[in-house]
Amino acid sequence: MQRWRGYEAVPSGFGRSVVTIGVFDGVHRGHQATIGHAVERARDLGLKSVVVTFDPHPSEVVRPGTHPAVLTEPRRKAELIEALGVDVLCVVPFTLDFSRLPPEAFVHDVLVEHLHAAVVVVGDNFRFGHKAAGDGALLRSLGRTFGYAVEDSALVTSGGTIFSSTYIRACVAAGDVRAAGEALGRPHRVEGVVVRGDQRGRTLGFPTANYLTGPHTSIPADGVYAGWVIRRGERLPAAASVGTNPTFAGEDRRVEAHILDFDDDLYGERLELEFVENLRGQVKFDGVEPLIAQIKQDVALTRTVLGG
Repeated sequence: MQRWRGYEAVPSGFGRSVVTIGVFDGVHRGHQATIGHAVERARDLGLKSVVVTFDPHPSEVVRPGTHPAVLTEPRRKAELIEALGVDVLCVVPFTLDFSRLPPEAFVHDVLVEHLHAAVVVVGDNFRFGHKAAGDGALLRSLGRTFGYAVEDSALVTSGGTIFSSTYIRACVAAGDVRAAGEALGRPHRVEGVVVRGDQRGRTLGFPTANYLTGPHTSIPADGVYAGWVIRRGERLPAAASVGTNPTFAGEDRRVEAHILDFDDDLYGERLELEFVENLRGQVKFDGVEPLIAQIKQDVALTRTVLGG
C-alpha cells in the first residue's frame, strides 16, 4: 500500500481511482464494509483504490478541546486499512484553513483535480466541506458535473444498533469490551510504552507491565479484564487492571497488565494490550491478603476466558 501525506502528494500520471473518505477511527465493521466496497469496485474497474483520512481529528481543529477518545493510533489504523487490500492511503493534514473549504471546493480540489475519482464510495451518513454542509445529494450533483459516480455503503448494524466509532467509544468507556469487540470485529486494543510503577505487583507475586498511553487513548472503565499483550508479534495471555489501586490509596489512573507465566524485563518496550472480557469492577480491599486472593481468582478466570 502506498502512503501519501496530503493530496498534493499524488504523483504525476496517477490515473483515475475509486475513493472513500472518512476519519475511520477504529476501522470497525462499518468502516470495513465501506472500504471493502471501494476496494472491490476498484478491482472490478481496474483502478486504484484510495482511502482518504485526516490527521489530527477534525473535531480538535474545529472545536479545540473536544478531541474524542482514540480507538486506533495512526500507525495501527494504517495497518488495518492496508490489511483490507487498499492500494493508497492518503492522510490529509486537517488544518483550520482546510476545514473552511466549501463542499464544492473540497470535491474539485481533492476528488477531481488530484485523485481523479471515477467512483466515490461513502457511508449513508457522510458529510463534507465547511461546517459539514455537503451531503450525499450534493456529492451526487457535483459528480454529474465532474464525471464521477457515487455509490453508497450501507451502515452495519446488529440487533438494531448501528456500529459507529461513537458507539464503540461509549462501550469502551462503560467497560463493555465484549460489545466493543463485536463492533470492531476484533478486541479493542491500546498501546503504550512500559514504564516503572510502584513495583508493588512483584512484591505481591504478580508483576505488571505499566502502560504509558497516548493523551487521547480510549481506555476502558476502571476494572479488571482478561486480555492479550502483544509483544513482537506474539500474543501473551494477561489479566489487565485499569484504575487507581484504591487498596493502596492510589490517585493516578493506570493501565497495567500481569502477563501469565512470564517474568522478563519489559521496561522501555512498546506493547499492545487487547481487552477481551470484563471480569469485575475496581474494588478496595481491607488489606493485602484479600487482594492477593482476589488476584489469584482473576488469573484463574483469565485462563478460562482465554481458553486455558
